[in-house]
Amino acid sequence: MGWINQRVIAQAHVGVERMDQAHKVALADEIFREQPTLLASILVLPRMGVGMVQLELALHVLLVTFQAMKLSGHKWPVVTEDIQEGCLQRLTARARFNEGLPPELVAQTVQQFCDEHAERYLLAFVYGYLGDHDLWAVRTEAEKYLVLATLNLVECIAFVGSAAAAR
Repeated sequence: MGWINQRVIAQAHVGVERMDQAHKVALADEIFREQPTLLASILVLPRMGVGMVQLELALHVLLVTFQAMKLSGHKWPVVTEDIQEGCLQRLTARARFNEGLPPELVAQTVQQFCDEHAERYLLAFVYGYLGDHDLWAVRTEAEKYLVLATLNLVECIAFVGSAAAAR
């Protein structure tokens, strides 16, 4: 089980929702100081064709994720580019594995992945948030990059959290 529980993710989401723009900028500055690679992975999305409205969705996920990390009381290692790349490779390999499977097997593998995920509450938040904004249809390349970037945030947090817990 991970460091981010259901209460923490709910508290982080509500907290970010209540923030004005100045507080969100201050939180982004804090992310820049403590987890610059996570911030960069979202800020690069416009280069992939992601528009400003969708970029705000990805930024919201990042802000909630970082706020949840803080509220967890856990000391999080810095996510490096190497960690991001490794997590993205595993994430895309998992997606490729599901391609072509019958729908019932896809549902089963996705359910198993979620149930066994190290940060399953964070994962559930991101799945729900993307679904609430109709991004699971992945109609464009830009949406594909946005979905991958936000899911990779979760993977990176799960990876560094698990690695720190193993020490």
